[in-house]
Amino acid sequence: MTSAESRSGLNRGELARYAGRVGERWPLEQAILGGARVADLRGAPEQRERGPEYVVVLVSGSFDGMPWLERVYQAGNLWDAGEMGARADVHCYTPVELERKVASLRVVREAVGAGVDLLAQD
Repeated sequence: MTSAESRSGLNRGELARYAGRVGERWPLEQAILGGARVADLRGAPEQRERGPEYVVVLVSGSFDGMPWLERVYQAGNLWDAGEMGARADVHCYTPVELERKVASLRVVREAVGAGVDLLAQD
């Protein structure tokens, strides 16, 4: 994380709490935050298609055998939009599923490639 990000509007405390809430249900291997607000922090131009304000990519082997919509619904309900200032587009994958989605979904590829690691120790 850059010094600009640490001074940014990202609510790092709430992001850590969110990762903790999700991690209590499913052991997380990765938790990545992307989306328009992260792109803003990284200097993206104002004149662009913003897309979702927040994109959260959660990766856990524990998602295996659980229907995708159920994972997304449960993990999405743990996101505090009021605290964060916007809803999140939540993606929940097993490690194998993530490999396929990085190759096929731009929003996931961008989050994984340029997002903020929510599990990293500051």
